[in-house]
Amino acid sequence: MKEILKSCPSPCYVVDERLLENNLKILHSVQERTGCSILLALKGFSMFSTFPLVGKYLKGITASSLFEAKLGYEKMGKEVHIYSPAYMEEEFDEIIKYCDHIVFNSFEQWRRYKDKVKNAGKKVECGIRINPEYSEIEVDIYNPCYKNSRLGVTLANFEPEELDGIDGIHFHTMCEQNSDTLERTIKVVDEKFGQYIKNMKWINLGGGHHITRSDYDIERLIKSIMYFKDKYGVDVYLEPGEAIALNTGFLVAKVLDIVNNDMEIAILDTSAACHMPDVLEMPYRPEIIGAGKPDDKKYTYRLGGLTCLAGDVIGDYSFDEPLKPGD
Repeated sequence: MKEILKSCPSPCYVVDERLLENNLKILHSVQERTGCSILLALKGFSMFSTFPLVGKYLKGITASSLFEAKLGYEKMGKEVHIYSPAYMEEEFDEIIKYCDHIVFNSFEQWRRYKDKVKNAGKKVECGIRINPEYSEIEVDIYNPCYKNSRLGVTLANFEPEELDGIDGIHFHTMCEQNSDTLERTIKVVDEKFGQYIKNMKWINLGGGHHITRSDYDIERLIKSIMYFKDKYGVDVYLEPGEAIALNTGFLVAKVLDIVNNDMEIAILDTSAACHMPDVLEMPYRPEIIGAGKPDDKKYTYRLGGLTCLAGDVIGDYSFDEPLKPGD
């Protein structure tokens, strides 16, 4: 694998399709055992060259913008779902063209666009996103339920009189979490919104499910999915993004220069800000083949990006051999 990666252009993303297919088989088995539908969230993984393979196992994609929806429609050709905090009027007719499911963030958005949906000349199922005001995410930038969040309708603001034409309820409260978190979240969702779920065609459990992680409790996930199906007779959707491609690929990068400012700094042809923003936002530490933590190995470097952003830093790593331009 190292020799293959050395032959790649730099920078570039490389996916091992064997590893990707292993993940897809795990997800497909959940679908087979429960009758749920799993969608690829394009905000987490949108390498469309893999879509023919992904489409063999999953039911479709979910988008967060018009152009993501168009990408999924054109490159995978299966179900296309979309959710956005708000839709732009000049884009909405095109969104209807590409999408099978549209989830609205507020009842005001639903009122604004429901006539367009009804007169679309095709069947488009609509949902409303709820905010159950419960999440176990510790980093607010990834927490859809933090105080005063703009994402989803709380129970206090729910408008049951506006549910005519709404087919489903959507919630997304997780990020890189196991199924025990989902189980606890479902209890809250059921307590608050169960009276409305019973009248729905489907429920969407959103993303953040780390289903393909080695320690993920799939049996508990299956139990949670079947809870909704058995109690309410609804179809169940999940929208993982990271779980589809988790541990299946690499970002190939090259050293362009070595500078010193009280420590050795390697400037790469890639960027944390552009190519791996989670490094700055989460924060998140990428794994590097053959590297260790600072001072674990003989030579320690700070890896910096190519942009002019002062904080475009990937992290500090150590290596067995000194780095040089071209590595």
